[in-house]
Amino acid sequence: MDIFKNRNFVRLFFAALASQMGTTVGNMAFAFYLLDRFANQPAYTTLAELMYSLPTVFVFLIVGVAADRLDRKKVAENCDWIRAGLTVVLFAALYSGNIPFVFCILFIRSAVTKFFFPAEASLVQAILPKEHYAKAAGLNQILFSIFMVFGVGMGAFMYKTIGVHGAIILDFVSFIVSGFLIRACRIPKEARQPNGPFKWGDSFLKDSAADFKEGIVYIVKNKLLASLIFGFFIFGFVNGGFAVLPMFTMKYGLAPDHYESHTSIFTVALGFGLLAGSVIGTMIAKKVKPHHLMSIPILAAGLLIFVLGYTDKLWIYYTAAFVLGMCIGPVNIAIGGWMPKIVHPKIMGRVSGWQDPFMMFAQSITLGLVALLFPKFVSNIDYLYYGMGVVILAVFVFYFIALPKYSAEAAEVDVQRSLKADSEKHANPV
Repeated sequence: MDIFKNRNFVRLFFAALASQMGTTVGNMAFAFYLLDRFANQPAYTTLAELMYSLPTVFVFLIVGVAADRLDRKKVAENCDWIRAGLTVVLFAALYSGNIPFVFCILFIRSAVTKFFFPAEASLVQAILPKEHYAKAAGLNQILFSIFMVFGVGMGAFMYKTIGVHGAIILDFVSFIVSGFLIRACRIPKEARQPNGPFKWGDSFLKDSAADFKEGIVYIVKNKLLASLIFGFFIFGFVNGGFAVLPMFTMKYGLAPDHYESHTSIFTVALGFGLLAGSVIGTMIAKKVKPHHLMSIPILAAGLLIFVLGYTDKLWIYYTAAFVLGMCIGPVNIAIGGWMPKIVHPKIMGRVSGWQDPFMMFAQSITLGLVALLFPKFVSNIDYLYYGMGVVILAVFVFYFIALPKYSAEAAEVDVQRSLKADSEKHANPV
């Protein structure tokens, strides 16, 4: 692919890979640790997942602003250094057995993570021509798929062999590698700071509030963009359910004696499906209209979630998970390839900064409901799957009707020309 001739993109891609490694493996090992240690209290595992999503509520106001106002490269790099330091503290806290303190460190580390991806996404938009956006989105989806395939399995393997502490060490190494890869990038100043140099004497909170308002107004005025951002809310809803439901399904239903290995197999099936769907989606992205690439797979995904709740056969569960992954891949590619084309580079950080809050807000709601309802009020996990399926089918109806109209009204942005014009403006102020 021509996209890999861009050395900056290659470094950012592998930095994201290492960063995702540091987020996935340790988290899954810790989930298995909690489910073993507190087998009669599944809410603990759900609360741990909540520690990964809830921090968004506290930092969403400044995440996108930081990516637009500060040096994007430094923001992404410093996120890695800070998370590496927090991982050392997490290791010590876990070794001491102080679970409340462990939850606190997980919360803070997750809050820092929220700053990484808007900055990284904004850098990718700035260093690539628009014809490579769909490829970049496809590669990012493939990267996510790889961790779906191997992340949980690696977490389970580390937990079973070296223990949860070994997984935490892997987290630390991954963040260090990511930090050095980002430092090695050579990215033009106008791409790192498209809004010009930031003066620390300015009122950051005041600017944050103003930029926050500008970001949401920008999104609301663009109906297509608002619809795509809404898609992240739905992804958060699904992610929240699948963060714990497969594990609970195995532990309390289909495979109670070997739930770790069967949860890993489910994730491998889903991940290989994502990988296959990402490859197919990347190949057909230019041949299929984006709204079709989104709406049809969403319909299939909604139906498959009903199958996951209904079946009591492991092979059907795994098959449905694989096909579900194939449906999710093209949807992510459609969104990831569409957004950079319709968002001005000066505000990309603020727009990207809204993705995580919507997704994590929905994920937090879902995890909170699961912790509250299961098993005290809803003892049958199947009903939780059915509820998710109904929501996804409703989203299909909305997208099938709205996206063709909104896409016809939306205008594309020439990113490279805009960056050049902004650079000249800052170099020659009136």
